[in-house]
Formats: sequence, C-alpha cells, structure tokens
Amino acid sequence: MGKPTAVVTGASSGIGAATARRLAAEGYRVVAAARRAGRIEALAGELRREGHDVVAWPLDVTDRAAVDAFAAGLDRCDVLVNNAGGALGLEPVAEGDPADWRAMYEVNVIGVLNVTQALLPALTGSGDGTVVVLSSTAGHGTYEGGGGYVAAKHGAHALAGTLRLELCGEPVRVIEIAPGMVRTEEFSLTRFRGDEEKAAGVYEGVAEPLTAEDVADTVAWAVTRPSHVNVDLLVVRPRAQVSHTKVHRER
Repeated sequence: MGKPTAVVTGASSGIGAATARRLAAEGYRVVAAARRAGRIEALAGELRREGHDVVAWPLDVTDRAAVDAFAAGLDRCDVLVNNAGGALGLEPVAEGDPADWRAMYEVNVIGVLNVTQALLPALTGSGDGTVVVLSSTAGHGTYEGGGGYVAAKHGAHALAGTLRLELCGEPVRVIEIAPGMVRTEEFSLTRFRGDEEKAAGVYEGVAEPLTAEDVADTVAWAVTRPSHVNVDLLVVRPRAQVSHTKVHRER
C-alpha cells in the first residue's frame, strides 16, 4: 500500500511549510507544492535529511494546465491541503485596485478550485480522502479595508461548504480551517507590498499571535481524526483576538 500521500499547496513558507513539516512527522509522504522552486526544494531536502518522504513540486495553482499536469504526475493522493493564498492591500472599497481583487480571487478561490478538481478523482479513489481548505476568519465576517481579501475568503468558505454537500456519500471529507491573526514571515509583508513598518504594526502589542506551527498543528489534528469524523469548520484565533476588530494589545 505504501504511505498515504498529502499534497500541501503554498508550501514554500509560513503555514504551508509548517504543515508540510507536521504531516511528514505524522507519517505522510508529503508533496510540497509552491511557485518558488528553490524554497520547496530546500524544505524537501531538510525533511529528507530527517528521514521523511517529501517531494518538491514547483506549481502555480492559478495555472490550470500546470495543475492538471501535476495531478497526472501523482500516483496517489489521500489528503489535499489547499493552503496557497494571500492578501494584497488594505485600501477601502472605494479605492481598491480591481487588479488586486482579481489576483486575490484567482489564488484564494480559483486556485483551490483548480487543485481540488484535478485531485478529486485520486482523493475519491483512495477510499478515504480528505480535502482541507485553509480559509480565514475573513471568510466569516468583514472589516474595513479588507474588502477584496474578505470577498475571496468568503468564496473559499462557500466552495468548501458546497463541496461537502456535493460529496455526501462519497469517501471524502471536506474540512475548513479558518485562522485568525497568525504572525508569519510573509503574510502582512506581502499585503503591505514590502513595507516592514506597516506589516509589524498589525501585531504591535499582541503578546502571542498564532504561529504557523499552531495552524499546522490544527490541520494535523483535523486530518488524523478517525475516518468517520469530519471537522466541518474549525476557527482558530489567539486568545488576544476575539474578532477582526477587537484585539487585546499590551501597551
């Protein structure tokens, strides 16, 4: 039979890299997919030196032809973690750049659609497949300046919920994990287009935001539940954050 295979998209950094590490430690053969080949090759090398079975696969989830080729190149898929995503900008709706909104929708929604569609036959064929959608608390509320990202993550939430309904009776679970404030090396830096001061300000005064490893731990817990247990939706925030707009900051 061999090891079960877990595909993790957006595995070059942050939550994706942490999830790849954690699932490898859980005994999965991990396929780490991301656009930045050098990053995932380094990750795969690190994990292979530790004795894990990890494959690096350069992939842009918004490129459907590339995604289809990726799916055709896999001999099995038992778990899919749709992690690739991101935010651009914090402008109000009146000033938002449609190109940013389009880019966020492409990666956060169409990317999830592309990879899930391409791997669904393998996931179903495994007899015990699991699809994870890493959405966000932004998919369950709104906040000023977040319009484009919020819209995209609402789309990811809708995709997960609809897919779960449509797969009822099939041997595939659909899990949505919605993190709140997570401090990673790139998320806010990307959102603010490299402005380190603005990126740091997101977490200013917050004693303990979530880490990528916290979210990876949540993913691993959800996918390793018994096959008959489906964690439909798991919202995870740091204790200091109770909503998008209410965060305890120490002064």
